[in-house]
Amino acid sequence: MTARCVMVLGTTSGAGKSWLATALCRHYARRGLSVAPFKAQNMSNNARVVAGPGGAEGEIGSAQYFQALAARAEPDVRMNPLLLKPEADTRSQVVLLGRASAELSALPWRGRSELVWPAIAAAFDELRAAHDVIVIEGAGSPAEINLMASDIVNLRVARHADARCLLVTDIDRGGAFAHLYGTWALLPEADRARIAGFVLNRFRGDAGLLAPAPEQLRALTGIPVVATLPMWREHGLPEEDGVFDDRTHAAGAVTLTVAVIAWPRISNLDEFQPLRNVPGLRLVWARSPAELAGADWIVLPGSKASAADLAWMRARGLDAAVARHAADGGAVLGICGGLQMLGDWLHDPHGVDGAPGVNAGAAAVGEGGAGSNAPVAGLGLLPLATTFARDKTVRRSRLRLDGIAPGPWAALDGIEAGGYEIHHGVTRATGAGPREIAPGLAWQNAAGNVLGCYLHGLFEDAAVLAALFGARARAPDAVFDGLADFVERHATPGLLDALIGA
Repeated sequence: MTARCVMVLGTTSGAGKSWLATALCRHYARRGLSVAPFKAQNMSNNARVVAGPGGAEGEIGSAQYFQALAARAEPDVRMNPLLLKPEADTRSQVVLLGRASAELSALPWRGRSELVWPAIAAAFDELRAAHDVIVIEGAGSPAEINLMASDIVNLRVARHADARCLLVTDIDRGGAFAHLYGTWALLPEADRARIAGFVLNRFRGDAGLLAPAPEQLRALTGIPVVATLPMWREHGLPEEDGVFDDRTHAAGAVTLTVAVIAWPRISNLDEFQPLRNVPGLRLVWARSPAELAGADWIVLPGSKASAADLAWMRARGLDAAVARHAADGGAVLGICGGLQMLGDWLHDPHGVDGAPGVNAGAAAVGEGGAGSNAPVAGLGLLPLATTFARDKTVRRSRLRLDGIAPGPWAALDGIEAGGYEIHHGVTRATGAGPREIAPGLAWQNAAGNVLGCYLHGLFEDAAVLAALFGARARAPDAVFDGLADFVERHATPGLLDALIGA
């Protein structure tokens, strides 16, 4: 097979590329076609563990994981061959074909592209040879003229794939027509010809008020507006980048408030999406002690730089607020990096926990002076110590939660849950030791109100949701079908099939 290729480009980050590509994956899969998603390079700390070369497991961006499920395909590292996981404003861990590479991580941005392009092209070509349709997602904007020379994710991929492209913009931000026209105008002339249509996303109001702008834009560019997608907040797919909803949220009368600490290097936040759909649960993203007030549960999520995010907590007084909550018997849950912070110490002898110097800078609250690589003091809510190893644990896992003490987490006792692990940290009990709930994966304090585990995806497990809330999450297939229905309803009739020559 030589797959037909459809590419979703955006005028900006956050324009709606990821969820539109997901909808297209399900649309073509429902046509009985063999479909695969592809994004050459993703920058995100939201990742999933999937199949890799030779039976190994590796990580890809969560967006491509969900797109693969929407396409009814087995998620594979080739679908996102290059993943950049930000550790600081000027540094990312580079993951190539599912595995972290210290050598590539040390290279400057522009010096990396030619080295990784052969692997990206080979991954794409293998997928294309095995499928009918490839749905490609771009990154940011294809018109970033400062990055065009080293581009490996937008125009270079479109040319390699000979893809027909949709250009989507977020009209809710304002300036949508200027974004569309400016992006088109900055593209090389040959690449403009690849744009098959403009998509207005997140539109609110009377569509009649758009006239005559779509017609004027077509007169300027020769490209039609092929879809105007209304604002739809409850589509059920996690947002790829950033905290997906800064507002407090609850379905129905509030009976439980869950506060997730939104530190700067938060990772795998998409795993909290099911909580948004639990009736009576209010989800709060907390960046200050005031936002923790009134919370029944406090969740410390994953982190790509645990010591740096711990220092950020302390600078804002969040550490003391969490300690008070725990001392009063309040429920606290730490996941992966959050688990590590709940312990007594974090030690990074190899400098793998975030950017170089971060662990040393945070050591002022530990045993070492500035510039040392001494252990960093944790929150001390679980008697644990974590050492960051050179090698990264990346695997799909299951754990059985046995022997949970009475208290807020008692409903989980005996539950077997599935998920995934992505971490450098190796955690061990200290002193008298905590209650070990799952060997090497989960621990609980003696009082029973503080629980920590390495397993991501806990709230995506049906058994966990049922035990804690008596709730059921929306089935992923229902979410994907809803996305496809929505786009089919609002797009120009026949457009989606015409993109692949059907």
